Amino acid sequence: MSEIRIHTVARQLPKFSNNTSEILPYVAHWLGDQEERFRRKVLKIFEGAAVDTRYGIMDIKSVFTPTSFEEKNTIYVEEIKQLGIQVLQNALNKSGWSADSIDYIITVSCTGIMIPSLDAYIVNELNLRHDVLRLPVTEMGCAAGVSGLIYAANFLKANPGKRAAVIAVESPTATFQHNDYSMANMVSAAIFGDGAACVLMSSEKGISGPKILGEEMYHFKNATHLMGFDLTNTGLKMILDPQVPEMISSHFPQIIYPFLEKYNSSIEKVDHLIFHPGGRKIVQTVEELFGQLGKSIEDTRETLRLYGNMSSATVLYVLDRFMEKEISEGEQGLILSFGPGFSAQRVLLEW
Repeated sequence: MSEIRIHTVARQLPKFSNNTSEILPYVAHWLGDQEERFRRKVLKIFEGAAVDTRYGIMDIKSVFTPTSFEEKNTIYVEEIKQLGIQVLQNALNKSGWSADSIDYIITVSCTGIMIPSLDAYIVNELNLRHDVLRLPVTEMGCAAGVSGLIYAANFLKANPGKRAAVIAVESPTATFQHNDYSMANMVSAAIFGDGAACVLMSSEKGISGPKILGEEMYHFKNATHLMGFDLTNTGLKMILDPQVPEMISSHFPQIIYPFLEKYNSSIEKVDHLIFHPGGRKIVQTVEELFGQLGKSIEDTRETLRLYGNMSSATVLYVLDRFMEKEISEGEQGLILSFGPGFSAQRVLLEW
């Protein structure tokens, strides 16, 4: 069977950014008609979100300006196309690969709606081959970046000597709801930001980068209510159940140990944790679970601080931090993300 390797990871941020102190006055103004106690509580959520900076496809004033779903989605479509094209170009430049050498393109996004999907525009703009295989992944939320890696790995296993590109482009700011004063909307506004990432993978011989030892999904039964979006007249309305950290904690042993054992590994053999920073509470929950095992998720915490949660793209930013490190041969890394369904996606790497 062919070895599947992650060869290159690249990033692209949108043009606007704000630190938390710049955002707070807009939040306060938006909540101007709300009870003072509630306003203070929401501002504290933003201050305590462990996010210093958020990037966006819109400037902060536009984010807090009420518009129709159609207007927001139009901005999403135009900006997502540009980010997707640019991030694949960044990855190609970094790897030295040509666009027409890509055999399989997977695009990942859940924060807007577009048909044709993003990959069609990328194929045209960068002149990918006529016979390139396309797979848009649209409804798996934060877990979808790792889902894309899993789909690419399975394609490459079945097709030796091929190349795949996984491109995750998200704009949670385009889903912000102006008339929703639920805690789900407040927390998501406080933790989310926009961004794009691209991973190039290959089943060719002689390709550098960590190899994939195994990849699996884990479905939490009867947990569809925990996370997702409701499609409303004003756009995509966030569903975020406060029970998510507890659910992760309760399933943690089943998610981690049988998976590692199946691929002849163990938590002791895993040197690097590449975990999706879903938010401060989820990071704390996973940090406590892994901390008891002597493992650190500092790169996850730092990614959340620098960018916020960019949905499916975020864990790929964490992965990029590890790709830039000097990691010894034989060391292992565990990629882990959670998303709507409810589900956990896992990939085991070896350098």
